[in-house]
Amino acid sequence: MPIPTLPGIMVETVTTPRITTRVLTSGFPDAIPVIFVHGNASSATFWEEMMLALPVGFRGVAPDLRGYGDADRSAKIDATRGLADISDDLAALMEKLGIEQAHFIAHSLGGSVMWQFLMDYPQRVLTATLAAPGSPYGFGGTKDVDGTPTYADFAGSGGGVVNPEFAKRMGEGDRSTDSPVSPRNVLNGFYWKPPFKATREEELLSSVMSEHIGNKEYPGDLTPSTNWPNVAPGVWGPANALSPKYIGDVSRLFKINPKPTILWVHGKDDQIISDTSLFDVGFLGSLGAIPGWPGAEVHPPQPMVSQIRAYLEKYKAAGGNYLELELPDTGHSPFIERPAEFNAAFHKLIQGQG
Repeated sequence: MPIPTLPGIMVETVTTPRITTRVLTSGFPDAIPVIFVHGNASSATFWEEMMLALPVGFRGVAPDLRGYGDADRSAKIDATRGLADISDDLAALMEKLGIEQAHFIAHSLGGSVMWQFLMDYPQRVLTATLAAPGSPYGFGGTKDVDGTPTYADFAGSGGGVVNPEFAKRMGEGDRSTDSPVSPRNVLNGFYWKPPFKATREEELLSSVMSEHIGNKEYPGDLTPSTNWPNVAPGVWGPANALSPKYIGDVSRLFKINPKPTILWVHGKDDQIISDTSLFDVGFLGSLGAIPGWPGAEVHPPQPMVSQIRAYLEKYKAAGGNYLELELPDTGHSPFIERPAEFNAAFHKLIQGQG
C-alpha cells in the first residue's frame, strides 16, 4: 500500500536510464530546485514537512533511493562502487528532470551519498546541507580522525554487523513494540531523542520498513573474517556500500571546483552518528555488549563526529567553506525534532544569506 502523503506533495514515477523510482515534489516546476536525499531505513517520506516549508521560489524534489521505498527492486546497489550507484542515480534524475544545478539536503546515509556526489558532480551542487551525515570515511572499521582502517579486511563494517532480527522484522512489516529491535522501537529510540514522538509516526514507520530486504539488499551479504568481530564486508547492498573498504579516496573533495558551502547540522545526543555510536561494533565491544573485544588499541570506537569535523576543516583549509550547527537535546533527525532551528539555518543558506 502506498504511504499517504501530505497535501501539497505531488507523487510521480520517474524513469531514467539507470532506475525507475517514486519521486515526491513540491512547489512550482520553474522554481529553484532543492533535492532531498534520505537516509537508511527511510524513504522520501521523511522529507515532506521540510519540502512544504521551503521558502517561496524554491521547489522540492525527493526520490526514493536505489534499494528503498518504491524504487525498482531489480536495481541493486553494487557495494564495490561504494555509494557511486546512488550518486550516479541522482545525476541521472537531474538530467531527466532538466535540472542543471540544485541545492541539496541529505540525512544520515544520504549525507554519505553527498560526500560522493560532491566529489563526482561538484558543478551540479549550489549548496549542501548535511543532517547527521555519516562519516566521509564510511561506517565502522576505522579508528582515528584520519579514517585509518582497524584491519586490512575492514572487519567490523558492512552487512555482517547489521542486527539480523531488526532486518527480519522490517521485512515482515512488524509494527509492534514487543522487542527492543522492532522497527517502531528503533525509530522512537534512535531516530530522535526520547521522549520525542513524531506527529506522523505511522507514515514514518512505514517508510522505515519500505527498505528492500534481502541478501543483495539490506542487510546484504558478508565475508567471514579471522579478525574481531569475525565479519568483513560483502559486495551487495547499502550497509556494505557504507564500508570504508569501498569508499575510495576521500581527499578528492579538497580538490573539487567549485567548492559549494556545506552546512552540517547534527544533534548533540545522536546515538547513531556519534563518537560513541550504539550502532558501532567498536563502541559496543568496549561496553561488553559484543564478546571478545580486542581493546581500544586494536578496535576502538569509530570517532564519527570527530572525523566529520576534521574532514570539514581540511575542506576549509583547501578553500571551501562550511558551517556547523549542533542542536542540544536532539538525536539523529534534527530536521524532524527541531524544524524551526533547522530551517532557519537551512533557508538562510539556500537564500544566499549564509
